[in-house]
Amino acid sequence: MADVPTPHNDALKGQIAKSVLMPGDPLRAQYIAEHYLEDVICFNRVRNMLGFTGSYQGQRVSVMGGGMGMPSVGIYSFELFNFYGVEQIIRIGSAGGIGEGLHLRDLVLAQGACTDSNYAHQFGLPGTYAPIADFGLLSRAVATAGELGVAVRVGNVLSQDIFYSADQGAAKRWASMGVLALEMEAAALYMNAAYAHKRALAILSISDLVFTGEELSARERQTSFTQMMEVALSLATSEEE
Repeated sequence: MADVPTPHNDALKGQIAKSVLMPGDPLRAQYIAEHYLEDVICFNRVRNMLGFTGSYQGQRVSVMGGGMGMPSVGIYSFELFNFYGVEQIIRIGSAGGIGEGLHLRDLVLAQGACTDSNYAHQFGLPGTYAPIADFGLLSRAVATAGELGVAVRVGNVLSQDIFYSADQGAAKRWASMGVLALEMEAAALYMNAAYAHKRALAILSISDLVFTGEELSARERQTSFTQMMEVALSLATSEEE
């Protein structure tokens, strides 16, 4: 384990749990800590990328913001996996739905993460890498969502580098290949997990439908995100089969 703290994380050795929930927004991390966790400590405030550790249903769990885009989540997840001994990271975030039959508030479990990013170039692979979720986490997430009565879809998402794209037809082309939703982080998280031989899963709440313009209000997003948080917390504190 490398020396800690790092330039991006104030945490000392042992302050971060083996399971980490990672929303993009650090204020969502704070919300989870304040509303779901007990005996909470704040382990990181560097650049206001808040991180907390506490207990949920008697199990130790951490939650930390990961920021927007693959460069940001790439830094934080790399350090958690390689410097702090984290074994699994569950990304929880919003996504734009492009898959047929998706509805607002549905959860998408990202089995795979397509990308237009060059993130995989660093690994020097002689081909195109396909970032995928940990199957154990994925299968347990499906079961957990079912127990909680939460609708889920499982499949491919697109982790894109560009939010405001000049290519207005790109989303339809991705949808034609079965991609369910657009987001910006899962592919980097999955690649970092593979490189570190750790586990990762992205759980995404559909906050808007790209082709119809439908979107959740701020109040409705809070409700949807609460469902996503509960699925992720149950998953983070359950034993792997």
